[in-house]
Amino acid sequence: MNPTLYHSLKGRLVVLTGGGSGIGAGLTEGFARQGAQVVFLDIGDEAGEALAHRLADLDPAPVYRHCDLTDLDALHASFEEIQARFGAVDVLINNAANDDRHGIADVTPDYWDDRMAVNLRHKYFATRAVADGMKKKGAGVVINLGSISWHLGLPDLSVYQTAKAAIEGMTRALARELGPDGIRVACIVPGNVKTRRQEKWYTPDGEAEIVAAQCLKIRLEPKDILAMALFLASDDARACTGHAYFVDAGWS
Repeated sequence: MNPTLYHSLKGRLVVLTGGGSGIGAGLTEGFARQGAQVVFLDIGDEAGEALAHRLADLDPAPVYRHCDLTDLDALHASFEEIQARFGAVDVLINNAANDDRHGIADVTPDYWDDRMAVNLRHKYFATRAVADGMKKKGAGVVINLGSISWHLGLPDLSVYQTAKAAIEGMTRALARELGPDGIRVACIVPGNVKTRRQEKWYTPDGEAEIVAAQCLKIRLEPKDILAMALFLASDDARACTGHAYFVDAGWS
């Protein structure tokens, strides 16, 4: 599948969290191949640096920055450095998350706070970090990555699913608040996407059960999420804001 070329994305500054692996790596590469200036944040230095090296021949080449998004001081410093070097952000993609399994009996207050920091809090403060620059330009796009999991009520993910449900509410609230300044805020809700991390949780039989439950009998890949993200980030989606867009092959 060759992604549609969106001319409006060429030269745009796209900042992407969790962009070094999995779905995030697919987004990093896909936006960079549109001619956007991509800066991607991650804590996995080996994967992030390898991806930046592999894509170094692109013009402009994507730039990797190490950032622990649960550390709000580090988050703010990263966004200040990015905007001082490249200017105001055009597109923010809040992708970073962690879907470690857990049972309710094992959830402590500290674990709850940590998982909310990993899966929800940084999305709000990253958005705040780019909002002023977008307002001055009178335009901008924020794309939040949600999850099909809470719509299905999957087991052993109660804290993760609480955070992911909140992302959809946050998307609607921020779209309303930022819309008068020309800023669009949308959410992509992926189904189960085939990545190395998901192979940790699902056996081939488990993957077959997911496909059987979908309307479309395909295995979702990062490129399927990329296709929606490219559209929503482009000027073609100028009237799309405040909503969640499912890419789940009809699982939910």
